Amino acid sequence: MARLRVPVTDRDHRRGPARAAVTLVEYGDFECPFCRQAFHVLRDIEDRFQGDVRFVYRQFPLTEIHPLALIAAEASEAAGDQGRFWEMHDTLFQNQPSFQPEELIAYASRLELDVDAFTEDLMALGHRDRIRDDFMGGVRSGVNGTPSLFINGELFNAPIEERLLARAIEAARTEKEGGRNN
Repeated sequence: MARLRVPVTDRDHRRGPARAAVTLVEYGDFECPFCRQAFHVLRDIEDRFQGDVRFVYRQFPLTEIHPLALIAAEASEAAGDQGRFWEMHDTLFQNQPSFQPEELIAYASRLELDVDAFTEDLMALGHRDRIRDDFMGGVRSGVNGTPSLFINGELFNAPIEERLLARAIEAARTEKEGGRNN
């Protein structure tokens, strides 16, 4: 079974408690329709397991089949530079596939970002190295498509459906809590 080869660090985009029993890492592509479907499932999971799951998002743009995935990833990172990664993340999935530069700039404006700084950052493609690092970390971890999820370092190798994902999270939480008592 594939394992997460790049540990979660402060560099990652994280949401949820650092000491959560379960860490869910997603390698995603903002233009991928399956990632958009997973986005809605993951939001429901986040609500259901509030406080028990830490979510991590890593970039895995499949540019050969999703030509706007890279600019969308850049937009999320540019927003992240202003402390608003997750807001842009959510906006991108809610507005998929509208990722022309003028649309991305409009999203930044709606999120009340410094639009001039965002635009400069976006047009400079200044996050290529970070995006490539995420991508290569995914490749080293066995990722070959999106979305790919890892639960406490183990590849979740099932359809991303709320029932199945919740069951896997419960099992990981129980295993982690059982390990604490030993």
